[in-house]
Amino acid sequence: MQKRPLGRTDLEIAPLVFGGNVFGWTADEKTSFDLLDRFFDAGMNAIDTADSYSRWVPGHDGGESETIIGRWMKQRSNRDRIVVITKVGSDMGQGRIDLSPLYIERAVDASLKRLQVETIDLYLSHWADPTVPYAETLGAYQRLVEKGKIRFAGACNLDAGQLKAALDAASHHKLPRYEVLQPAYNLYDRGDFDGPLSDLCIANEIGVISYYGLAKGFLSGKYRAESDLGKSTRGGSIRSYLNKRGMRVLAALDVVASRHAATPAEVALAWVMARPGVTAPIASATSLAQVDSLIKAASLKLTVADKEHLETASAP
Repeated sequence: MQKRPLGRTDLEIAPLVFGGNVFGWTADEKTSFDLLDRFFDAGMNAIDTADSYSRWVPGHDGGESETIIGRWMKQRSNRDRIVVITKVGSDMGQGRIDLSPLYIERAVDASLKRLQVETIDLYLSHWADPTVPYAETLGAYQRLVEKGKIRFAGACNLDAGQLKAALDAASHHKLPRYEVLQPAYNLYDRGDFDGPLSDLCIANEIGVISYYGLAKGFLSGKYRAESDLGKSTRGGSIRSYLNKRGMRVLAALDVVASRHAATPAEVALAWVMARPGVTAPIASATSLAQVDSLIKAASLKLTVADKEHLETASAP
């Protein structure tokens, strides 16, 4: 699998990242191991998780996903072949988003223990914390780099103004900057990344690993009417896509998918992978068939005509 440089870091990743949010939630440990084996045997090399996965499940405390990934890497003895990405800052019981240095330096040790690793390749600020200056958060990351606990820092869910402020703080205080951004981005939800944020990332050589590549499952094509929303537990969150523009996008995906003997989901992910400035999207799977589809998406090459058709249909 052809690897892509991740911004200015020395990390190189395959064009698709496995989303670990399902581990310990909709995929038990054995299933998770099987999914990871299939994904990485195909030449992929990066996995994304967070300390808060899956704290939303009744009876869970957070850290379930990291724990499963740690056990899998330990059993497979493959740590040196995996790019490990995890996040910090979500509510883990402290009652708020927290990117204070004291909290980060405590949280990273918990993540390292669950992952059973000495170093996290990419450590992301999960959300913006307006109560903590960027310089304080970045100073904490500098200390973690110096101690060998992380290699690089990045951020999720920042707009162009916030990312610019963080970059300016890093430059002014001579601190490690955010080298990677993780925004929500897909063929339907384009407004937050396309434009100033994408331009800023490209200009500053910031790696981009996007999430929600399938718009919560809508771009799989299995939700086309209100009656389809009961097909999964997250069906209710897809209702907002059931409009004229959403139907145009699905129709375009159907056309392009038929040209390539592919599925709408594979085409939707291939479109994200081909977007300027995007290093790789994140995608999850809970079955081997879904993993095989992700693998196919990673090698699907869209034509100029394919991309124009999709982008015209998805124009706001």
